[in-house]
Amino acid sequence: MADSLVIVESPAKAKTIGKYLGSKYIVKASMGHVRDLPKSQIGVEIEHDFAPKYITIRGKGSVLKELKDASKKVKKVYLAADPDREGEAIAWHLAHALDLDESESCRVVFNEITKQAVKDAFKTPRQINMDLVHAQQARRILDRLVGYKISPLLWKKVKKGLSAGRVQSVSVKLIIDRENEIDAFIPEEYWTITSKLCAGKSMFEARFYGLNGEKKELKKESEVNEVLAAIKDQDFVVSEVKEKERLRHPSAPFTTSSLQQEAARKLNFRAAKTMSVAQQLYEGVDLGKEGTVGLITYMRTDSNRVAPSAQEEASEYIKEQYGAAFVPETPRQYVKKAANAQDAHEAVRPTSILRSPEQMKSFLSRDQFRLYKLVWERFVASQMTSAVMDTMTVDIKAGTTTFRANGSKVRFPGFMKVYVEGSDDGAVEDDKFLPPLAAGDKMKQEQIEPKQHFTQPPPRYTEARLVKTLEELGIGRPSTYAPTLETIQKRGYVAIEEKKFVPTELGELVIQQMEQFFPEILDVEFTAHMEEDLDHVGEGQQDWVKVLAEFYESFEKRLTVAEEEMKEIEIEDEVSDEICEKCGRHFVYKMGRFGKFLACSGFPDCRNTRPIVKDTGVACPKCNEGKLVERRSKKGRVFYGCDRYPDCDHVMWDRPSLKPCPACSSLMIEKRSKQGTKLQCTQCEHSEMVQDSDDE
Repeated sequence: MADSLVIVESPAKAKTIGKYLGSKYIVKASMGHVRDLPKSQIGVEIEHDFAPKYITIRGKGSVLKELKDASKKVKKVYLAADPDREGEAIAWHLAHALDLDESESCRVVFNEITKQAVKDAFKTPRQINMDLVHAQQARRILDRLVGYKISPLLWKKVKKGLSAGRVQSVSVKLIIDRENEIDAFIPEEYWTITSKLCAGKSMFEARFYGLNGEKKELKKESEVNEVLAAIKDQDFVVSEVKEKERLRHPSAPFTTSSLQQEAARKLNFRAAKTMSVAQQLYEGVDLGKEGTVGLITYMRTDSNRVAPSAQEEASEYIKEQYGAAFVPETPRQYVKKAANAQDAHEAVRPTSILRSPEQMKSFLSRDQFRLYKLVWERFVASQMTSAVMDTMTVDIKAGTTTFRANGSKVRFPGFMKVYVEGSDDGAVEDDKFLPPLAAGDKMKQEQIEPKQHFTQPPPRYTEARLVKTLEELGIGRPSTYAPTLETIQKRGYVAIEEKKFVPTELGELVIQQMEQFFPEILDVEFTAHMEEDLDHVGEGQQDWVKVLAEFYESFEKRLTVAEEEMKEIEIEDEVSDEICEKCGRHFVYKMGRFGKFLACSGFPDCRNTRPIVKDTGVACPKCNEGKLVERRSKKGRVFYGCDRYPDCDHVMWDRPSLKPCPACSSLMIEKRSKQGTKLQCTQCEHSEMVQDSDDE
């Protein structure tokens, strides 16, 4: 008969741990938090040192009853929630709800859900860490104060259903600021001149570098013409060759932030999806005869630290699979971390490097396999030797001008044999081989190509870029990124166009009001400083009540001013020319989670809505009567369908091209990759790369 009860958050985690612990333990799930602040009121007694009024979360009564009944039948209760501040708070709430003695060693934590890690953790239970609980509680109350004090003000003055928050408001402001930068950007003209040169049987490219031995940038066409005149009838002769050896080092193993960024770049995963799939891998997967095993370590972390045992296992595996040359002399240490990183646990890594992705593939879903492969390869590469690159820079004289060619090749691949980190702009670092060249070598010029360019504005934020920026600025924590990005979309403050964030009119309006009356909430330094204070609370260095009191003193004054001076803003709906087919009234433009849509102006009497479609100008290939228009799915994903729907049900995910296939005249579609945009025929095998207007 069982003599101990173990409480975790999820059924999947309970199932995995239960198999490890055996019949003496009952393992049950709390299904996350069991107590929280009430939704119907602020739930914080501000005048009594910000004392929170916790209530049982609706729907959790039966769960708590089951846990209470089970706790009475055993000698010992262990609380094994996740190893972070949120998990510590869940354990504390459970201890209160079950009337457990907080001074007892009832808290069990493990960074990975493997048999050995779980059994070791139960050998050394500890007391609940109240510093971590206070840090989580302070964050929860702080967010409640901001949300429940400012949100009603926005409802009253701007529009119902709005909300404000420390991290979400700063995120929206970053997106708006970037959009303003783009709008204010003035493109500047510049030119390049590329010469295709022939050395023996080898062809390579050299680009104009300068005049009279000095570097020169070409700003206008007249300067280009001067260069072209200067090289006319001139010999191209190698003046200098520089060869160097360059080391390229591997990236550190994943933190939560870098995992979300790389999954967005390489797998096209949203942040929320990355965390959901990672949670599944952490909590455990049924591996057949081996049973249920957690495949990765805890995925909410801001540390790059790796356990020595994992490094030893990695070294042995790399030596066996790739050879001793791929193992560094000493294990790599990635100690550099953000100043405010908690370093509570390890980096995200496989629980065992011996479980290769290919071996695990049959046990995993497609998404699980892809994410596990990413984590596994990143970790393996992080423990390998650096790549050795041979670089070559060649200066070539043509009269008074200098052209320069750069080349590189991999002499020793090192970590690159397994994995290379992606980039936000999709750039791929290819080998650029140059033929053997020496000073004095003459080359034949095959072609000269002057090209006009214009400088580009800063790019809009993708999810990956925004997460990276928030982390660099010290705003939010690993657990906050994904829900923050979801919230700002649900509220209609931002929309996503071509996988990039675009602010909405509503978002800009809310931020304008926030900037005027609550500037500290939007101040990056203030928000980052607040995160540091919360971290200090978790480390036992600051009192949580004092942190909240210092914030609220100025915040309360801001609220009073805003209540009196914030003007009511009536957001008038923009009327469209389209008529509702149900009642005959005009449609108006509304803002939803995935951008604008059309709604009948007769609401609530008439609830008719219609998506806003963009005409692509391409005829429907199925019916040849309608046109393909851009639409959005219920999940916000762009697709293309016939405007005669439902009479014609043709749909496609890829953007149609106006250019017909030169081989068979059929429809071509755009396929985007890191190498660029390719047009692919839908009927034959013809394909061609699209020449961008500016590839710089």
